[in-house]
Amino acid sequence: MADRVSTFLGGSPLSVLVRLLVISLLVGILLSWFDVRPYEIVDWGRDFVQWAWYSVFGSLNRVIDYVLLGAAVVVPVFIVSRLLKTGRG
Repeated sequence: MADRVSTFLGGSPLSVLVRLLVISLLVGILLSWFDVRPYEIVDWGRDFVQWAWYSVFGSLNRVIDYVLLGAAVVVPVFIVSRLLKTGRG
């Protein structure tokens, strides 16, 4: 069981914990230097997901609007052309 944990973590749990603490400290210092706060990262992620959602499903809504708008012209023209063709044939 311990071998599986070490294999999964990429080393002994204690060494992985120390590495993660050191890397977290360095990244924290770097982000602090750029004046980035944790809530800003969370807000960015939330805003990105919201933007992606609206982009995908907003586009589908516009597609439906365009189809209905086009159908308001195409369907009556099609029906009239079929009626005229039937009257000639």
